[in-house]
Amino acid sequence: MTEPAIKYRLIKKEKHTGARLGEIITPHGTFPTPMFMPVGTQATVKSMAPEELDEMGANIILSNTYHLWLRPGEDLVKQAGGLHKFMNWNKGILTDSGGFQVFSLAQMRDITEEGVHFKSHLDGKKLFLSPEKAIQIENALGSDIMMSFDECPPFFETYDYIKKSVARTSRWAERGLKAHQNPATQGLFGIVQGGGHKDLRTQSARDLVSLDFPGYSIGGLSVGESKEEMNRVLDFTTPLLPENKPRYLMGVGSPDALIDGVIRGVDMFDCVLPTRIARNGTCMTSHGRLVVKNAKYARDFSPIDDNCNCYTCRNYTRAYVRHLFKADETFGLRLTSYHNLYFLLNLMRQVRQAILDDNLLEFKEHFFEQYGFNAKERKNF
Repeated sequence: MTEPAIKYRLIKKEKHTGARLGEIITPHGTFPTPMFMPVGTQATVKSMAPEELDEMGANIILSNTYHLWLRPGEDLVKQAGGLHKFMNWNKGILTDSGGFQVFSLAQMRDITEEGVHFKSHLDGKKLFLSPEKAIQIENALGSDIMMSFDECPPFFETYDYIKKSVARTSRWAERGLKAHQNPATQGLFGIVQGGGHKDLRTQSARDLVSLDFPGYSIGGLSVGESKEEMNRVLDFTTPLLPENKPRYLMGVGSPDALIDGVIRGVDMFDCVLPTRIARNGTCMTSHGRLVVKNAKYARDFSPIDDNCNCYTCRNYTRAYVRHLFKADETFGLRLTSYHNLYFLLNLMRQVRQAILDDNLLEFKEHFFEQYGFNAKERKNF
């Protein structure tokens, strides 16, 4: 029997919550969990060099199957030696299946049992993506962790629709598993769907666990529902997943949601949030959000965050970074992107230590108070 490409080792469970300290073993390194994965949609984390990601402590990044399929094409990436060589990144890479983009970006989509017919968001070209095609693309890209092709229905879609969608996603997962060509070098995760419905999430998890994937993702969250609603779903979904395999909450990256997810037993997270808001001059700091473009920072010669030890905060001031944004210099958004990514990676280091010390709830309370989270803040960030 072939050894799985991805393995999980549970090191410790926190006494007072569902949080887990562990590690994931991949063909490109062993990484501690809980972890945050920077998003490198098009084989690059926007404005960051691989060396910078390594320096700030990123161990695994996410790339996007849909975008890389359209441009430059999976055959080119395969010819280059795979995604790791193509982008000069020798640590872990996770690729999503492209399913979410088909449902969020593509025009005129038509979902059938066979797959999805749609038009490219780039040029309107007619395309077709099936579970087999998605896995073929991911195999060619050569990522360490691959996602199954699933349907991500809107959270507030009707119960009957989500029920049919869950059943289809389970059938697609089985087809993708059969199509997977490289189980010794690439691990394929199943994706649990079901909207906000406990019975549908239970059915989805049961279907996927029966297929014995090396890891499981929780999809269909952070798509417009409240943080309270997301936590409610996590409360009954994560216990349905095996303890000896990693659990991945897709598309979540605000500091409070990361901590809340860890408390509920999640091991892996990804989100474009830190780099997206950085490009608008918004920084995550230990005292809350800071919009460095604001006029009050024009003569502020302190670092973005006086509690941060990142490259940006060690070397540059708020006044300088503000000047760069006002002058439309790209170095400014590079500095804020570096800072925000470092902030979340460092937050996860602190979370892992809190699990080790069995004081995650105290850490959460202190962090939320210092960050200034309130009900409105949590809703809008």
